[in-house]
Amino acid sequence: MSPTERWHAVLARDRRFDGAFVYAVRSTGIYCRPSCASRRPRRTQVTFYPIPEAAEREGYRACRRCHPADAPGTDPTVTLVRDAARAIAAGARPEGDPRRLARAFKRVLGITPRAYAEARRVGRFKQELKKRKQVSPALYEAGFGSSSRVYERTDAHLGMTPATYARGGVGVGIAYTTLATAIGQLLVAATERGVCRIALADNPHILEQDLLGEFPEARVVADKSGKLHGWVSAILAYLEGREPDLDLPLDIRATAFQRRVWQELQRIPFGKTRSYAEVARRIGDPKATRAVAQACGKNPVALVIPCHRVVREDGALGGYRWGVERKEALLEGEKASR
Repeated sequence: MSPTERWHAVLARDRRFDGAFVYAVRSTGIYCRPSCASRRPRRTQVTFYPIPEAAEREGYRACRRCHPADAPGTDPTVTLVRDAARAIAAGARPEGDPRRLARAFKRVLGITPRAYAEARRVGRFKQELKKRKQVSPALYEAGFGSSSRVYERTDAHLGMTPATYARGGVGVGIAYTTLATAIGQLLVAATERGVCRIALADNPHILEQDLLGEFPEARVVADKSGKLHGWVSAILAYLEGREPDLDLPLDIRATAFQRRVWQELQRIPFGKTRSYAEVARRIGDPKATRAVAQACGKNPVALVIPCHRVVREDGALGGYRWGVERKEALLEGEKASR
């Protein structure tokens, strides 16, 4: 099902799709089955997941009204993945043929069982860091065997060292501003070194909460001095079709692989697209299509690193961190401005 088809099922509270997917709401942190009787959120606040465990991996809680995790599934492959995901969450090894499990995970979640387990550990580690404020207890509670492994695995996810992240970004100065655009609210945030985040949403308060929630101890302040004015003006000019090449100083962290992907994305011409597979080939790693898609999903600076220009091999849009509708609008705007 496409995101649009899933959204229509949610709007209709169609029970036929209970067990086929769940939808999560960023503003509440809760996920539901399609037929849930709760008040419908705005589309821009909704993310779809193929199984409840995928939503829980991202930190969402099950709705107490519709109990989405209890909805029976009709697809045996989905059932296989759910059972394996529960085993991984319990710290056990999933049963069954490893090759069959790998194929099932890639079909349902787009990642391998190992990548799923790693993502769960990173998520648990981040939660434990914020709760415990100390790296060592948090890494062992999350299932990492050593401090070297946790630094290797979480560097790109945290955007700073684990010790700094554990202190909520203490010592980091971030100025930000939000403004309305034709594709929703835009947040631009920067350190002294350059732009560290560009994000899109329907509600500016959500953008601010995400920034403050990630770094509660950082010096995060609204930009009243006009420091960000030049960068914001360049972004607005791009959105209006007057600035095809956004060349802004960035202060972002990345793994070596992510950096290769993001640099390749910046080479995609304005108004053009490339497939995930083509990007993988261009960085010299043709088997890394899934990893390329994951790197696109971790992009912290929308538009400047144009992950919206990456689509599926068949021309379908694929996913987009800030909403597929925005991805479509951005691509249509670029084509119209060429």
